[in-house]
Amino acid sequence: MTVMTDAEWREFVTVGTRTGKLATTRRDGRPHVVPIWFVLEGDDIVFNTGADTLKGRALARTSWASMCVDDDRPPFSFVTVSGPVTLSTDLEEMLPYSIRIGARYMGQERADELGRRNAVEGELLVRLRAEHVFAQRDVAD
Repeated sequence: MTVMTDAEWREFVTVGTRTGKLATTRRDGRPHVVPIWFVLEGDDIVFNTGADTLKGRALARTSWASMCVDDDRPPFSFVTVSGPVTLSTDLEEMLPYSIRIGARYMGQERADELGRRNAVEGELLVRLRAEHVFAQRDVAD
């Protein structure tokens, strides 16, 4: 098992279409984990979610989240990121990110369609600041 460098974990989370598994906390304290599509910008994991979803409400309430991205093939690797979140409802700010996220996961040919579908009233643009990063590669070696 080897600790990833800063450059290695950033490459790991941006290559291909690995989803993030976002962890938030329900009002009663129980954990809530869901897959998300995201892009990395600087130290921020950027994604969209509905303001009225469980995760959207939890993010607004706690302003904190954690996310794990993993490679489930041997020898296995993973990155966990935890930190504060900021939320925006500004649709002009949201649209370019929604398009980038759509392109990453569904290809450039569907990017605009998906971006415009997701940058609408009731959606949030979320930035999870990577304040705490734990990244391991070759776990089974």
